Order: sequence, then C-alpha cells, then structure tokens
Amino acid sequence: MAKGKTKVETPPASVPESGRAVTIHDVARYAGVASMTVSRVVNGNSYVSDAMRERVQAAIKALNYSPNLAARNTRAGSSGPRIGVLYSNPSASYLSEVMLGGIEQSSKLGTQLVLERSTGLASQKAAVRRLLDQGVDGVILPPPLCDSRPTINMLHAAGVKVLALATARPMHDVSSVRIDDYQGAAAMTRHLIELGHSRIGFVKGDPQHTPTQLRYEGFVDAMTAAGLPVDPDWVVQGQFTYRSGLAAAELLLSADERPTAIFASNDDMAAAALAVAHGLQIAVPEALTVVGFDDTPIASTVWPELTTIHQPISAMGRAAVSLIVDEIKAERAGNAPSPTHQLMKFTLVKRGSSGPAPVKAPPRRRPAKAGT
Repeated sequence: MAKGKTKVETPPASVPESGRAVTIHDVARYAGVASMTVSRVVNGNSYVSDAMRERVQAAIKALNYSPNLAARNTRAGSSGPRIGVLYSNPSASYLSEVMLGGIEQSSKLGTQLVLERSTGLASQKAAVRRLLDQGVDGVILPPPLCDSRPTINMLHAAGVKVLALATARPMHDVSSVRIDDYQGAAAMTRHLIELGHSRIGFVKGDPQHTPTQLRYEGFVDAMTAAGLPVDPDWVVQGQFTYRSGLAAAELLLSADERPTAIFASNDDMAAAALAVAHGLQIAVPEALTVVGFDDTPIASTVWPELTTIHQPISAMGRAAVSLIVDEIKAERAGNAPSPTHQLMKFTLVKRGSSGPAPVKAPPRRRPAKAGT
C-alpha cells in the first residue's frame, strides 16, 4: 500500500448502511439464519441450539443491535403491550412468513413478541400458562390453533385479547385476519379448467384446519359449475405436510387412470407431488399440471416453480400485530372494542408447474431399474 494512504475496508453486504437503525432482519442476514431464529434467541426461547444461539448473539454484538423498543421500554418501566404467538403449524415456511411480518410490525409499534410452541391439548395448556406468566396482553393464534376453542377460552378467562390468524370461519368474540379460502380455491380450479383440464385430482389439508373444508368446497363447486364430475378416487386426504403430500401423490399417480392435474391444498403438499412426478418420470407441466395454495417460499424454490394462490402471509402477520395492539390500547383507554374481522386479498400466481391438458394422459411410467 502506498505511503500516506489509509486502507479502507469495504463492509460486508449484510452490514446495514451508516445512519440506518439495525433491524432484526439485518441480524438474521449477518448471522445467516432466519429472522424467526433471531427472535427466539432475543426472547430466550429454548428451541435454539447452543451453537446457533452463540452465532446470533455474536451478530447482535457485531451490529450493536438493541433487540427492540419494547425491551427498552420494559427496562424503563413502560407498559408497552406484549404479544404472544402460540403456534403448532407443521409448515415451517408458512410460519416463517407469518413471523417475518409480525416481527417487522412489532418493531415499528414498540411491542414485544413472545413465541411459544405447542403440540397436543396438554401442551397447549402449558404453553398458555407460560405466556400468561410472561405477562402477555394479547395472543395471536396462527392455524390450526386459530380454531381451538379450548385455547381461546383459556386466554379469555385470563383477560387476554385473542386474534385468530387465517381462520376460515371467524368467531363472534375473536378478531381475525384472513383471506377468502373458498374463492381462492374456486379461482384456481377455474384456471385449471380454462387450461383444458377436466380430470383434476385434489389433495385435502388437515381436517382440523377450517380452511381445509372451504378450499375443498371451492374446488367442488367450481367443477360442478363447469359441468365436470369430481372423481372420489382422485380426492385424497393430506395433512398440510410434505410427507402427507408424498403419500397422496403416490396414490394419485400410481394408478393406470390418473388425473392430468393435481390441486394440492397447500404448497408443501404440491411440492411433494412434484417430487413424486419427477420420480415417476412424468413431465411437468407437459404431462401433468401441479398447483398449490399459499405461495410460501417453497413455491418458488422447487422446479418447476409452483402455480399457486398467493396468500399475503407476511402482510397478514403485520395486520394481526397492528389489530391486536389497537384493541389492547383501546381497552386500556377504557373502551371496549368489538372484534374486528379483516379480509385480505388473494392473488392467483401463474408459474411453470401449470400448462394445457395433454390430449391423452400418458400411461403410468416408473423409473428404470439400474442396469436396464
């Protein structure tokens, strides 16, 4: 280096520009982890390995990140709202999108999110107690807990506000943020019919999720309106998980008479259907169309990318935080706000996994054995 010149090091791309407040997303990018992982570390959640916790804490220190305004307010004796999120959703990609929006909005509003995971009913009770012990003022319930009356009743009995996120059947005493699952499924079915498909298989979601039935009803009604039959052999039960999608697709695609299109009730199961099709050497979309629902990140990471119904999941997470915070503040001011039901718009996103129906469905093909 020439004498008299000072070496200037270019900061990594993950370091925010000077003058801008460091966000939880900056920490996540710096550490190379998901924003939800950073949130878990900040909130002291036990579902983080020691190595990952150290990695996030090192990023927090390197960026001089102050977890959020709510934490500062708590140390200063403020009574800013604390919002719990009780989750058990099997789709990690769906939950990550929810939390991405929720964390972003909580930072803007000066609130703190407290995450708790549950499984069965006994676990739900324990998780609710942990949230109450942490002094939450409200709780957001993503699916399927958004429809759990026992959980809602426990929270109401403790005087805590509740918001049901992505429920398909809003309740009179609980605020909600959702889309119209029925119309979304009907729109996707009409799209398949417009492509010339009449032999359409359908993979249902978890029966405990209220959107499951509405999505199926939207499919059936759109088929009926077009004068097309719904073959019961091509309607298969799934659980909204990738593994259940594999089992469902194997049933649909292993028969000699198979559908020319598969409409899976979420993207995880649709991605699984793509994997089965690839294994059977069925070309997508030339010989088979596969579509999903939700537009979670997996929809654009598989090949070909999934045609799907875009549910604005991050925006719904932001709206959920704003709505429940407004209710808490109104109640603190001596008002008694009525539950609010916010309906958000869906969009049909066309990608490479959908195409015109083949003139004739090709015969079932299995992978060639080694050496043949």
